[in-house]
Amino acid sequence: MKKQPLFLFSALFFLSFSLNAFSPLPYGYKELQLGLSLNDTKLELLKDPDFGYHGDRDVSLIPGGNQVLIETDAEYGHGSVFFTQCYFQFYNDKLYTIILNINPNKMDYYSMLQTLSKKYGEPNSLDPKKTVWKNEEVTMILEKPLSVKYIDNIISKEISNYNTIEKSGEEKVRQMFLDDF
Repeated sequence: MKKQPLFLFSALFFLSFSLNAFSPLPYGYKELQLGLSLNDTKLELLKDPDFGYHGDRDVSLIPGGNQVLIETDAEYGHGSVFFTQCYFQFYNDKLYTIILNINPNKMDYYSMLQTLSKKYGEPNSLDPKKTVWKNEEVTMILEKPLSVKYIDNIISKEISNYNTIEKSGEEKVRQMFLDDF
């Protein structure tokens, strides 16, 4: 009878260990983490040649306000053989989306899926086009043909809430003017 509680305790211990054996979802890749400021992101990109970042010529403003995009071209620059283009999107000076396009000639979707599943556990959703891991703060998406996306869920929700606000009369008139072209 005493062996049964010891066996039960051992089984529960190993079960709880195996359930917690996965790493928490990452907030980005290497030193490029969601929430970084635009300037801090530029500094990190300059430190890491894998991305093929060439400085401010890779930075552009996105129409509509407080958004900035950094687009790097590692494939034709002096970056990693594994990346093609990478995108870093900011809202109110905070990095909220990272998109890393991976060279399908150097890496395959299945290897990435297998590696990410071993490290972060079973995905929240899986379909023929993408695999998604998600928690309250971050979403990580492996997408075909081959890209990895990191999204700050809090900022993304804030942006989507902002976009559903009714446009003012001035904004509507401005849009009507633009539509005439």
